[in-house]
Amino acid sequence: MPTYEYECLSCKHHFEVSQSMTAEPLTKCPQCGKKIRRLIGSGGGIIFKGPGFYATDYKKKSSAKKDSKACQSCPSADTCPSPDKS
Repeated sequence: MPTYEYECLSCKHHFEVSQSMTAEPLTKCPQCGKKIRRLIGSGGGIIFKGPGFYATDYKKKSSAKKDSKACQSCPSADTCPSPDKS
């Protein structure tokens, strides 16, 4: 749940309240009961917790060894018709 900051227009009381995003903004000061305004905050930063956010956490792509004597279009060196086959 986000935390919203409020300030009283009369007594200048400054306070924070955790509210759901769909909740109506508060309208009365808890100290004097007069009108308040919701302040625009900078918001919270993104916090990455737990595994999975590092390059070392991901599966590496397998690099299959290719037969150097086979050409790109042949499945193996045994069936390759290229002239440089030994």
